[in-house]
Amino acid sequence: MTMATVTSKGQITIPAIVRAALGVESGDKIEFIEVEHGRFELVASTHSVTALKGLVRKPARPVTIEAMNRAIVKQGAKAR
Repeated sequence: MTMATVTSKGQITIPAIVRAALGVESGDKIEFIEVEHGRFELVASTHSVTALKGLVRKPARPVTIEAMNRAIVKQGAKAR
């Protein structure tokens, strides 16, 4: 089990083995995601937005700007 100690300033040093597994280096960002109450996952934010390509399928038919605007107006009305 790999551990770290919290300093009086609330800081920790991520152990080298964890940094290597996450592929993070100095200056990289880390996200803390709460997966359940009191339990978090560390996720490296080292990937560019281009890594998301292909994650969501294209719609069966193209959506027009007008349809997008109608959806925005409809959702905006619900928010009020």
